[in-house]
Amino acid sequence: MTTASNPSTPTVAPIETPTVDPLHDNVEPGDHERFAHYVQKSKLTGAMVNGTPVRALCGKVWVPSRDPGRFPVCPECKEIKAKLTR
Repeated sequence: MTTASNPSTPTVAPIETPTVDPLHDNVEPGDHERFAHYVQKSKLTGAMVNGTPVRALCGKVWVPSRDPGRFPVCPECKEIKAKLTR
């Protein structure tokens, strides 16, 4: 921390405060940036607006933030959806 030349002048030092977000603690790293996953449509809108995590059919948990049309569909989600829609 630096000291001011004038004692009445306050000094400001950056403070690193770790951000703890219990909502996103269960978000998994991984393929959500490589694949588009299937999630319940009713949950997707709220997740996009509020930044809350969703769970895909394959079990992947993440916070959706990108255009899924830019990615191939997750093979595991695709397989599960095919079994459910028979």
